[in-house]
Amino acid sequence: MNLPSDVRVCLVDCLTVWLGNLMHYEKDLEAYLEDLYRVVDDPPCELILVTNETGLGIVPADPMSRIFRDRAGWMNQRLALLADRVVLLMAGIPLAIKGTLP
Repeated sequence: MNLPSDVRVCLVDCLTVWLGNLMHYEKDLEAYLEDLYRVVDDPPCELILVTNETGLGIVPADPMSRIFRDRAGWMNQRLALLADRVVLLMAGIPLAIKGTLP
């Protein structure tokens, strides 16, 4: 991630859209994900990552949607492991999953 040195906070919205685009354009998904994990593991500034919870709904009917749901879930799990704080926003109410609410 190349950011100017004076950047203190970076908001990334939305990782599930980014993942869907990578899958749609048949990019090297693993390489992009590993780059993301490296940045999150040693961020150049405070990072706020926004993603969607894809595992709480019904199982998608078609194979590609199931693959997307699974990949998004694995990505979210890995990011949650690396993050200091994880907040689930449900019906506009923040729930601390890891760490404390700001």
